[in-house]
Amino acid sequence: MVDIAVQLYTLRSLDASLPELLDRVGAAGYDGVEFAYRVRESPVEDVLAALDRNGLAAASAHVQIEALEDEFDETVDLYDRLGVDTFVVPGIDGEEFEDAAAVDEVAARLDDIADALEAVGVRFAYHNHHEEFATVDGEPAIERLIDRTDDLVGFEIDVGWALVGGADPAAFIDRHADRITHVHATDVDVDGGEPVALGDGDVDLDAVVASARNADCEWLVYEDDDPTDAIASVEQGARVLRDALE
Repeated sequence: MVDIAVQLYTLRSLDASLPELLDRVGAAGYDGVEFAYRVRESPVEDVLAALDRNGLAAASAHVQIEALEDEFDETVDLYDRLGVDTFVVPGIDGEEFEDAAAVDEVAARLDDIADALEAVGVRFAYHNHHEEFATVDGEPAIERLIDRTDDLVGFEIDVGWALVGGADPAAFIDRHADRITHVHATDVDVDGGEPVALGDGDVDLDAVVASARNADCEWLVYEDDDPTDAIASVEQGARVLRDALE
């Protein structure tokens, strides 16, 4: 069964506490949430209470690679208290994917983090943007990254940015089904290279959902990088995902 979550970055423009944001997510009809940058702003007990009253699960959390390398114990403890069992690095600077040596260095960093997290029972994944699909030594950099990382490193494929990068998102999921932990259900205007609300762009969502199901993905995570109306975007995302899953 595939459940739907929302990446809280979508709601960053709202002047509201994290528990209040979780109330908005619950009202929109999501099953879970992917935490982002505001986790430290509210007491853990208040966040847990908001998850509980809205029937929301912690699908995962976006965690900067520097936090995992420099503040490992503190970061693991915080998210363990919130019931998060999957950490996702939300990308690395695009220049890290400009040549083979840089990609290999990223792979080594991710492997080290994955080993450390595996020892404390936390899954680990990497989230792409379009830079990872630049050609390096005759292949997309992300393919090299997958080849050079251990299976402990999963991938949260952002289908919109993959499409901007020139990939077929559904085919990518099919090809790497055993490494995909979550699917980021985003949409884009490819010609403009800009994010749009789900269902308003060029992503073939039906194909993506079919591939996600075949890959036994647990979560489709909605995100809109630049919503004009954050609440309307989140509500539309939930409706579109529910329709696609029927």
